[in-house]
Amino acid sequence: MKSRSEENRIKVWDPLLRLFHWSLLIAFVIAYLTQEEEYELHLMAGYVVLGLVCFRVVWGLVGSRRARFSDFVFPPAVTLRYLGDVIRGQARRYLGHNPAGGMMVLAMLISLLVIGISGVALDAAENRAGPLVGMKLFLYADVISEIHELFTDIISVLIPLHLLGVFFSSRAHQENLVRAMIDGRKRGPADGNDD
Repeated sequence: MKSRSEENRIKVWDPLLRLFHWSLLIAFVIAYLTQEEEYELHLMAGYVVLGLVCFRVVWGLVGSRRARFSDFVFPPAVTLRYLGDVIRGQARRYLGHNPAGGMMVLAMLISLLVIGISGVALDAAENRAGPLVGMKLFLYADVISEIHELFTDIISVLIPLHLLGVFFSSRAHQENLVRAMIDGRKRGPADGNDD
């Protein structure tokens, strides 16, 4: 017999969004761990990350309701107010991404896009390979390398912040967000405070 909270679970995250999320995690970890020693694997994983980010941008425009940027990208003032509410322990629950989570999604997508594009450019600059090979990027190899490394460092900070946000939001609203990103379901709205 299902508990009351189990019966009230509703579909929030669509299968493509969940597949994107976990595929991105795997591809990024492979790219990150192989950056020094397994260049071909690093390059392939990087292309997968770049392809997934491009898919997510498109899905953010035409996908299901909770996948669309219009559902979770809030003005900076709303995000700052939300963060203040988090600090005071008064943050409201959102059925989709909360304002801070939406900002994190954007920051991570932009960072991964820059990492991917700079990686393709770096392959052209250093190895004279890839789709940008004819662009004489070897003239800018040092700058491209610095951009690639800088945004890798940025995403290395954003990922733990993302995990902390998931942890604290799960605790604050007594729901398992990791489970929700696996099965696509969250507790449905009980009152007018859930968006």
